[in-house]
Amino acid sequence: MTRVRIDHAFETLRIFLDRALGIDSSQKQIVSGRQLTAALISAASHNTYVETVSNKADTLNRHIKSSLTSMGTHAYLEQTERFARIKDWKTKKVILAIDYTDEDFYGNVQGFDIHGWTGEHGVKGKFKFLTCSIVSDEVSEKIPLLSIPIKIGHYKSQVIFYLLSLVKPLFDEIDLILFDRGFYDKDLMYELKKANYRYLIFVPKQPDKQEILYGLENNDHIAINNEFTINKDKTNYHDENYLVFLKNIFCRKTEECYDWVFATNVENVAFGDIITTYKKRWSIETGFRVQDEATIKCKSKDLQTRYFLFLFTQLLQSDWMCFYKDEVSFKKFLIELDAFGQRITKSTIS
Repeated sequence: MTRVRIDHAFETLRIFLDRALGIDSSQKQIVSGRQLTAALISAASHNTYVETVSNKADTLNRHIKSSLTSMGTHAYLEQTERFARIKDWKTKKVILAIDYTDEDFYGNVQGFDIHGWTGEHGVKGKFKFLTCSIVSDEVSEKIPLLSIPIKIGHYKSQVIFYLLSLVKPLFDEIDLILFDRGFYDKDLMYELKKANYRYLIFVPKQPDKQEILYGLENNDHIAINNEFTINKDKTNYHDENYLVFLKNIFCRKTEECYDWVFATNVENVAFGDIITTYKKRWSIETGFRVQDEATIKCKSKDLQTRYFLFLFTQLLQSDWMCFYKDEVSFKKFLIELDAFGQRITKSTIS
């Protein structure tokens, strides 16, 4: 990477940090946004704590605590909007995937910010984030568009529609939204249809669904009309969609056969394409694994702090995916950014 391109990548992160934390770079400060950005990149490249690689941890935490969570959300969204303009996503008909991701917590679980966990491998809880990613074949950059923090007891439909309201202006048309089995929810399906969003949801195993599968021949499929009722505000609402059953379908990747059941509001379902379409969602798992290479360790119980650090590492990954992936590996990208940041820190001190 040339010095100009490294500087450009660094500035993308610095701009996000300044806007997320409300730092005015035009004003002289004891610790600048560029210094804080360098400290965060160094922690990410070494997969460690900010305080391990820098003396800026207290200043960073003070800025995070004095900012608003929404500032981080919109600062990240501004960078995604820039990606969309440069990559010309606006006119493309896109497929989105929505899923949860989480970060491990090893301390005592308290409050509504940390979701309880089993204690396996010492993990007592999870910080959860809801992420919307672009997974269309027409777009080569399979990146997370935005993530928002999720508290215990959240209303699933509400947070999903809030997330969609933020990313929808990026595109002229959202063709389809993909969901994992954890989103098989009558209220969500009702609201998605009411808002004219086409969806495809993987249905979890249920006894009544298994009976239908047992009646099919291997490699066979069927779509049935599915009527359901939900109760909202003391009123019953009736809706319907389609349940698509595919029996014992061969998977080339694992060389094994699987049964599949999907819920969708898409008419004239293309049976031959439905599994391939759903598997596009798996590209976001690859993105999360890449992001794991840039983990900034943190012991804080504060959701706002964890959310800011999560967004920072997610932006690192997205910027690399959009502009530098064909040039250097992600780890090399981190190393070069870190070296650049260290030069900035030294020149500031001197």
